[in-house]
Amino acid sequence: MNKNEIVEVTIEDMSDEGLGIGHAGGMALFVKDAVPGDTVLARVVKVKKRYAYARVQEVLSASCDRTDPLCPVARSCGGCQIQEMRYEAQLALKERKVRNNLMRIGGFHIDEDRHIIGEAEEHTDGGEGYFFPIIGMETPWRYRNKSQFPVAASADGRLTAGFYAGRTHSIIDHHQCMIGIEENRIVLETVLSWMDTYHVPAYREDTGKGMIRHVMTRAGYATGQLMVVIVAAGNRLPEEAALVKALQDALDRSGQERFHLTSVVLNINCERTNVILGSGTRVLYGYDYIEDRIGDLTYRISSKSFYQVNPVQTQKLYETALAYADLTGKENVWDLYCGTGTISLFLAQKAGKVTGVEVIPEAIRNAKKNAEINHIDNCEFIEGRAEDIVGNMEKADVIVVDPPRKGLDGSVVDAILRSAPDRIVYVSCDSATLARDVKLLAQGGYCLRKVQPVDMFPHTVHVETVCLLTHS
Repeated sequence: MNKNEIVEVTIEDMSDEGLGIGHAGGMALFVKDAVPGDTVLARVVKVKKRYAYARVQEVLSASCDRTDPLCPVARSCGGCQIQEMRYEAQLALKERKVRNNLMRIGGFHIDEDRHIIGEAEEHTDGGEGYFFPIIGMETPWRYRNKSQFPVAASADGRLTAGFYAGRTHSIIDHHQCMIGIEENRIVLETVLSWMDTYHVPAYREDTGKGMIRHVMTRAGYATGQLMVVIVAAGNRLPEEAALVKALQDALDRSGQERFHLTSVVLNINCERTNVILGSGTRVLYGYDYIEDRIGDLTYRISSKSFYQVNPVQTQKLYETALAYADLTGKENVWDLYCGTGTISLFLAQKAGKVTGVEVIPEAIRNAKKNAEINHIDNCEFIEGRAEDIVGNMEKADVIVVDPPRKGLDGSVVDAILRSAPDRIVYVSCDSATLARDVKLLAQGGYCLRKVQPVDMFPHTVHVETVCLLTHS
């Protein structure tokens, strides 16, 4: 098989990255924009020793799971990997992904009736768990409350903004993402018009010159509050007041009633780096935060706060975590990797005491403020790395972990096992590292009782999972 060769292939499965998998010429072929059940003509773009990568050139026979994407740039944009799949098929794919990782990496057996049995367990020892069907969305569009748009100038000097093409830094000039809020288009077009009017240059990564790097929006779905963040290589913008007024006027004229401008923030990033946000911020209008609600709780969100991007599914995720914690009002709970305290405060409503641990100082400040504005006084927040703190923590009845994609550090697993909580609730954004860590916890004497996948990110391959572990 050679690069640029056109091959006919039937797609049999899909990879964790959202690539269709087929076989041609004795090799496995990973095909972008293909759906299981498709027969396609694909152009080979990269050849390895035992496999190759390709892109769909023509669909010869469409899968019953194929659909027309709503977004006109879905194929070229790197944001949505599987928008060409029916939503029901997306859910089945994600559920299968979690299940397969638990079986292949974790060593668990999950039978046709969804019962989970650990490697060393017998069917009769009462150690069975249950794998629940994935929780999807009724309307899987317009769900993202945070969007980031790189800004650049094209070769002819025209200003562009949109999203990066997959695995590149080439910008797809597109202002209306179907999974983001409708106001994003108004914000982007207003900022680009202001840049053009006042000759404000876009930042160029190759030279390190220019001014505007990214435009970011954050929206409070329950409050209707909207924050616009301008990421710039400088601590002051030309005609800042004109930018604020232009945004206010454009949003007022739009007829959109869902979100109103509450905050405009300048984020200062003068570094030659791919990191989007810099360390400094300055408020141009309103406050340096917006507020949103999940259930009965109010959360204050700054430009750099971590906050789940799908508020509808976040409530379902947190309610599941709270149910799995099974609190009676007396328990001592530790919430590791607590971020801005979103899960901690959910737990505090029914716990005796909750201690949150987070390494990011600003997140800890936000968590403390969130506890204050919700009048919750049984939460304590500690700044530091989980692996440095858990070794000295007091006895916990319940430990909740929501680690980054890399999962738990080995020392955290060891400390959790030494603490021997009654229940461990593991919230994960990566089912592969989840399966690895749950296997270690099971080897330490815990039983995987419940697994609940939650589709937080429709039209992408990503999936969240909540697990409950108890003593065997």
